[in-house]
This record gives sequence, structure tokens and C-alpha cells, in this order.
Amino acid sequence: MNGAPPSSFAAFDVSKSDRTDALTVVGLTVTYRVRGRDREVLQDVSFRVRRGEAYGLVGESGCGKSTVAMATLRYLPRNGKVKAGKIVIAGADVQKLGADALRSMRATTVSMVYQDPGRALNPSLTIARQISEAFEAAGVARDQALHRTLEMLQRVRIAAPERVMDSYPHQLSGGMQQRVVIAMALASNPALLILDEPTTGLDATVEAEVLDLVAQLREELGTAVLFISHNLAVIGRMCERVGVLYAGKLVEEGATQDVFARPRHPYTVGLLRCLPSAGRSKDRQRLDTIAGGLPLPGSITQGCIYAERCRLADERCRRDAPPPYRLGAPHGDQMARCHYHERAIELPRAASSEAPVMSASANAAARAFSAPVLRARNLSKTFHVSGAPLRAVDDVSLELASGETLGLVGESGSGKTTLARLMLGLLAPDAGSLLELDGAPLAARVTRRSDEQLKSLQIVFQNPDSALNRAHSVKRLIGRALARFTALRGPQIDERLGTLTDAVRLPERYLDARSRQLSGGLKQRVAIARAFAGEPRVVVCDEPTSSLDVSVQAAILNLLADLQRERGVSYVFISHDLHVVRYVSDRIAVLYVGRLLEIGPAAAVFDGPQHPYTEALLSAVPTLPGDGVSGDAHQRTRIHLTGELPGPGAMPSGCVFHTRCPRKLGAICEQQDPPFLDAGGPADSPSAHRIRCHIPVATLRELQCEPRDDNAGKTTNGADSDDASKSAS
Repeated sequence: MNGAPPSSFAAFDVSKSDRTDALTVVGLTVTYRVRGRDREVLQDVSFRVRRGEAYGLVGESGCGKSTVAMATLRYLPRNGKVKAGKIVIAGADVQKLGADALRSMRATTVSMVYQDPGRALNPSLTIARQISEAFEAAGVARDQALHRTLEMLQRVRIAAPERVMDSYPHQLSGGMQQRVVIAMALASNPALLILDEPTTGLDATVEAEVLDLVAQLREELGTAVLFISHNLAVIGRMCERVGVLYAGKLVEEGATQDVFARPRHPYTVGLLRCLPSAGRSKDRQRLDTIAGGLPLPGSITQGCIYAERCRLADERCRRDAPPPYRLGAPHGDQMARCHYHERAIELPRAASSEAPVMSASANAAARAFSAPVLRARNLSKTFHVSGAPLRAVDDVSLELASGETLGLVGESGSGKTTLARLMLGLLAPDAGSLLELDGAPLAARVTRRSDEQLKSLQIVFQNPDSALNRAHSVKRLIGRALARFTALRGPQIDERLGTLTDAVRLPERYLDARSRQLSGGLKQRVAIARAFAGEPRVVVCDEPTSSLDVSVQAAILNLLADLQRERGVSYVFISHDLHVVRYVSDRIAVLYVGRLLEIGPAAAVFDGPQHPYTEALLSAVPTLPGDGVSGDAHQRTRIHLTGELPGPGAMPSGCVFHTRCPRKLGAICEQQDPPFLDAGGPADSPSAHRIRCHIPVATLRELQCEPRDDNAGKTTNGADSDDASKSAS
């Protein structure tokens, strides 16, 4: 152990690091001019990214992660400036570069991949033109640039690259767009690649493919990577070292394995405890949360910047700013700005971690015997795209019990949101489909439903910015819903409004605020309060936490669980984050191109056996060290699904998954639609575990328990295939 070093942790020889590092940041302080006053958004930040290394930068929104990236590239907005510090990229001092040298550096030495590829691409230019421009900026002739474009698209593993070159961005999926952006970023073979939330919003398989691609290209090209993300599991998988930012200060740094295994700062401990992990569910254990919020930039002038949110803080912390303590760790030095870094791992939890209800098994039993609140039978929806029929939802039947959460999972394009919209009446299903609410027929279109049915089915969207009128106050947004769905008037609405805001833990001081003045977590609380205004029976949660920090996500998930316990509401929960789905869900339904391939209790679906598609989804989920997705002793190996989802008019015969299935048997999969097999539980019970596959359940269980030798996604050898095929016959 060890005392505190000088004022900056990175007290290294800058002249030496210029030659050995892809990026060196020393004492970086950045200010924004706001209302006539300079506010520090970064304070004395120092770190290095060695050549060929991947360095992760984590922290809540507003901590300064993206500002670090913008300052590195000298892309700060007009009201931003570097007040102090030094930034060196591949030996060049960025702050001293003239306009031409800066332009050359951006074209040849450093590249950046942004969070939203759709906004990074020009919608009016073809993919070929946009990528070739990146090559031309690096000095390649135009005719040669087109040839290099084709090679780069092949390198980033885009199928049919010639067709993609002639396409426009809107004609590509999110995963394809992100690969195109990565191809553009790598056109100059940069020494440094900055990735700013590159996988947020992507489903598990596409995220895994993008991460695999980055790792492979980094190995091939020797490119250093600065990886910015609030997804700690992604950082754990991709980065050798990690830095934790809080309110503009680097509060912890070290080898990723050391920081995640034994964090030394209370903030890092809090972030890790916010995550849903294997074996945890809403019925057994509440997620820990980090109380309070980030301080305003420049508002902390004395003591530790984290003191107001820290459950270890005392007068010393509020009086004296902690220096960066250096600590020995198994994989190198570890730094923590905390007076009590040795006790950080013992940080008290925010509240009791025990769920204040009956046991999970008792809850499951109660739900199993309750009458379904919502039932869908033979639900289908067909769209016509360019004259070709596309069956977005195909003959789906399921039930939702009172007080139950049904998780819907699958890749983008699997039909999850379409199924939810059919339930809500926002889309009309095909003829022969049937919806029931409390045993009574439910009109197909929302415009034909009664007020009672309308208030019984509500939705919480992924992006509250799109769902809330930015010009209206919180009081008006929730009050209008109360006036619409209840008989309350005047003072009664105000009283009920107070009850609702208390239920969603929304402080009264925000009632007169406009939604544009609120943080993402507060906006989502407003959206949840509005959805609960009419005492709904069913709430559809469509990616309600995907854009939130892990600390805010934990608070929202706890809130949804509390409201379910208190009010008996049922949820249909849609998410790409399978850790979150397992934590909140009682049952899981797995969709693939509109077909229901598996449904059953959450524990059964995650622990196996699973449909081969479910198995591939779970294998794609990044996990923190020592935290397996399924919770069993078997460590999942990544299953690479080849090909793309079937397009309009190209739906496969037989099993819809056979064109991508790593366990395909043969002709039976190509020719015959597989039946549902019972994988556990009473066959006629809503809690039964059913798998739609030709491979017998016992064989699936044996195959999925064996150590995998993943070879281009093919996992079932010839002998296994023959045996399984005979069993299926």
C-alpha cells in the first residue's frame, strides 16, 4: 500500500510516452462557457492508451466520456475549450497542430465511430461513395478508392458487398450500418480508433458480431482502441485496461480484471452492483442503486466530488479532496481517488437487497393458477414490402397472467415490437387472429376499444423524448392522462397526481418542469407515471432502459418491480439486454422472423435446454468475469450465426431457422415445420417450457452441456446430426 503520489496519477515521462503510446492525455481540463461562466467538465484527467491496446472509459451520462473524445480530436463545440493539459496522438501534440496538420491527422492517424450509425452516414449518398471518400481523404486515387472500398467491406464481413456498395444507408440494418461506419473509420489504417457507444441499441447477436469484428481488426492492424461505453460487460470483454470517470474526474484506473474483480472506489463498486447478474431476479433480490445525481459542472470546489452520494463519506471526505492513490494489483498498478479505497468493496448497500414479497417459487405458483389477463391466439400480421408479402408475426399464441412479466427476446426484425403493437391495437392483425382481455374479446384496432380497455393496456417506450411533449410540464403530461382515464376532476386529480409521482419516486419539485429540463431517468419516471394513470392491467415496456445508465436502469427496474408487487400489473417486457430480461421476467418468449420458437419459465429457458436460436442469443451476451449468463458451471462459447434474417418473399420452408441453424439436421429441417416439444412443466400449463425444434429435447440437453468447439458456427458434428435425425424421425 501506498501513499498518494503527486497530483496526477499519470506522472509518467511524457516525452517517452509520446513514442510508445497511441494516445497520451496528461492533466486535461476542459471548460464549457455557459451563461457567461466557464464550467469545468473535465478536471486534471490523465491516462494513456498504448499501441495495440484497448482502453475502456466508463461512467454515467454527463461524466465527461464523450468530451474526452471530442477534446482528443479537437472537435469541442464553440463554447468548449481546453483550459489546461496535453493531448498527444502518435507523437503529435494535438493542441499545437495547425489547420492543415490537424486535417491530415484526422484523415490518416485517428478515426472515430459514433453511437448512432444512421446519423453518421449521409442519407443522400451511396455506401460506395461515402467509403471511397474516406479513402480519398487519406490520399488514395478515386478509381483505386472504389477497389479498396470493396476490399474493406469484405474485411468487415458484409455479405454481398457489391450490392451494399450501391445501397443507401436507409436500406441497411443497424448492424450493417455500423459495419459500414467501421469500414470508413479503418480506411486510413489509423493508429487510434475511438469508439463512442458503438453497440448501444444493437441486439445481442449484432453487438457480438461488431465486437468480434473490432477485436479481429485490432489484432490484424495493431490499432489502439479507446472504447467509451456505459456497458460494463462490453468493456470487460473488449479492454485490457479501464478508467472510471465521475463528474469530470478519473476516479479509478487499472487493468480491467483488477478493477472489476476488486474495485477500489465506491463509485465503481456502485456501478457494478447496479447490474443484474446471473441467479438474480426481481422476486429474490433488489438491485442496488446509487442515490442522488451528478453535481453540476464546477459546483464542487472542496473535498471529494463523490462525497454527497457516497455511503462511506465522512468529514474528511467533504474537507479534503482525495489524491490518486496507487495500489499494487495482480495485473499492474491500480489507482483510486478515495481516502478509504481499502474499504470500498465493503460499501453498504443503498437498502435491503431482499425483495419485500413472498418467495419466487410462491409467486410463480400464484401466477400459474391465476386467470389470464391477456390472451393472444393465432396472432398474425402480414405487411407488403415492394410488392412481396412479409409475415412479421406468424401464428403466435400466448397468455399473460395477472402480475406476471413476459419477456420478449429476439434479434431486430424478429417481430417483437410488431407483436406488442398488435396487442395494443396500434396495428390490425390478419384475419383469424384473436385477442382477449380478461376473457372478453378485444377489438383489433385501438379506435374501437372502450375507455376501460384503453386504460387497461398502456405502453412505456424506449425513448421518453419521443413520447413526451417537450413543451408541456410534468404536471400537465400526467394530469391529461388522469383526466382521460379516470373520473377525477380538480383537486382530486392533484391528489391522485401526488400519489402517482410518489409511487414512481418523482420529487414534487419537478412537477412544474418541462420534460426537456429532465434527465433521462426522470423522463422515464414521468412516462411510467403516465402509463399507470388509469390503473392499467397490462403495460408493454418496449426497451424502457436501453438508453439509460446502469445506475438509472437499476432504479427503473426496481420501480417497475415495486409497482407490479403493489398493483398486480402485468408486463410485456421487450429488450435486447438478456441480463435485464432474465432479472425482470417470469417467463420468456423467443421470436424469430415472427415465429415463436421457445416459451417457458425464465430459469428454464436460460438454464436449458434451449432452442438452437436461443442458445445462440445467450452465447452472444457479454458477461463480467465470473458471471455466466445461465448461472451454470458450463462456460458458453460464442456461436456465430451465418447469414442474415430472411427478407420479404424469401421465408424458408420447413423450420424458419434452418438457413442459419448451427445444429441443423438435414432435409427434415428444410421440409417440415417442427412441432412444439415439451421441455418441462405440465404440458397444458401456461408455465410449461416448450421448444419448437426437430431435435429431441434430451438430445438438445446433451449437446448443450458438452464443451463446444465452435467452428464457424457449426457445432453439431456428423454423428450427432445423424443420431438426432434418427431420433426426430
